[in-house]
Amino acid sequence: MGILQETKNPALMEDVNMLTNVTLPAGVAVHAAPGPRYDEILTPEALAFVAELHRRFDGRRVELLAARDARQKRYDAGELPDFLPETRDIREGDWTIAPVPADLLDRRVEITGPVDRKMVINALNSGARMFMADFEDATSPTWDNMIDGQINLKDRWHAELTYEDPASGKSYRLSENPATLLVRARGWHLLEEHVTVDGAPISGGLFDFGLYVFHNAATVVAKGLTPAFYLPKMESHQEAKLWDDVFSHAEGKLSLPHGTLKATVLIETLPATFELNEILYAMKDHIVALNCGRWDYIFSYIKRLGKNPRFLTPDRGLMGMGAAFLRAYSLLVIDTCHRRGAFAMGGMAAQIPNRKDPEANAAALAKVKADKEREAGDGHDGTWVAHPDLVPVAMEVFDRLMPEANQVTRRRDDRITRDMLLEVHEGERTEAGLRENIRVGVQYIEAWLRGRGAVPLYNLMEDAATAEISRAQIWQWLHHRASLNDGRKVTPDLFREVMADEMARVRDALGGEVYDAGRFPEALELFAEMSLAKDFAEFLTVPAYKLIK
Repeated sequence: MGILQETKNPALMEDVNMLTNVTLPAGVAVHAAPGPRYDEILTPEALAFVAELHRRFDGRRVELLAARDARQKRYDAGELPDFLPETRDIREGDWTIAPVPADLLDRRVEITGPVDRKMVINALNSGARMFMADFEDATSPTWDNMIDGQINLKDRWHAELTYEDPASGKSYRLSENPATLLVRARGWHLLEEHVTVDGAPISGGLFDFGLYVFHNAATVVAKGLTPAFYLPKMESHQEAKLWDDVFSHAEGKLSLPHGTLKATVLIETLPATFELNEILYAMKDHIVALNCGRWDYIFSYIKRLGKNPRFLTPDRGLMGMGAAFLRAYSLLVIDTCHRRGAFAMGGMAAQIPNRKDPEANAAALAKVKADKEREAGDGHDGTWVAHPDLVPVAMEVFDRLMPEANQVTRRRDDRITRDMLLEVHEGERTEAGLRENIRVGVQYIEAWLRGRGAVPLYNLMEDAATAEISRAQIWQWLHHRASLNDGRKVTPDLFREVMADEMARVRDALGGEVYDAGRFPEALELFAEMSLAKDFAEFLTVPAYKLIK
């Protein structure tokens, strides 16, 4: 039986209620062993809070995921995304979101990363204005990663956040002026199977959001700051409205004034781009910004339009933000946000320092600088970086081109059309591009299965979007028997041949002992099965989650 057909995760089929010194609320079960300080996070009160979120909102979540599937069937039949006629009045209306809190007014450089303790401290100390602690794409969702992350963020607000590195003996502690913290919960499609409510696994997003807000929101507010979140992978304004209702419910239960909790919504799916105004309107009391999640956006473009030969993509490296659908979508985000009083955040600079090759490092930093100059020049109010060494590069650009706190008063009028939002990038498909997708995708999945969600590969910091783009593009090329620039068709046999060769090269580069000690067989099977599947699977992280031990 293939990995995609697995329905149960043996690693999660342990005895329930394994927490010590915790009396679980009725209907709640924990299918995982306790760890140090876990009882501080998984308190009866906190679990009752997230259980209520599940009971109140999970039915709508499931319905909205079913609506995604139904929409995809229409795309597969030839329908194209478009602006919604039934919400024209929202797009054409004269309205704005609620005022943005003071501590979220200047977001010129944000750093993102996983929620492990040392990374949290380093990111908060990086000099960036904001740090997005990522429970989603940059974190492999092992039980320990998820709960340790909650402990680390709780310590940010309730205790001294320190870390002693056992390998180096180096001590890490929070600076006097740390970055503002924002928390990215998991998307609506992901589950937290270690916790069930009335026999059903809880939504990963509700779990992450619920635990963090329960333990920390009141303390954050007492310090005069804003409990702030990033919300990923949404595809419609109905999905945004669900999050808005979750926020309002949490505020009521925690005795917080309406509008206390604030969100930045990642626009990283193709359908969401046609509902920017509607998403802002649905969350207008709670939203402060939209963010251009460029890597996942490429994945979504391929996923949603993948069966249509009109949208056959070139090599991943040829799809940059300066052209075609990526350019159009970023300009539309800026114009829409500024019209509504929201911030438009730019995309990720994923480069990491190459200290062994100064020339290559300088070239990489030049690319980062040029990318940030484009963003600031276009009107973005801030940007993302993946490594602390990139903070000064991005900061210099935005300080120079955006001396004010933001550019929300700057308006564009680019008249972005549906055809512009669907325009495919020009360029060739090459064997090198095929090889890169295999090499990077498999190595990322292997690391993810070992519990690492942010993985440095070939001088870039990769997250789950990397593997998603890689297998999506290969699936699309296989589905259409796409031609490479040398005339060969991309066939299953060619894919298997290149994959075997690439993995031999990876084994040589890593060394046989390291390679054999890893989880490459499972990663290879999953990557191959999803790439060769007749129908495109929505997310690789869903079946991959079944393999985490």
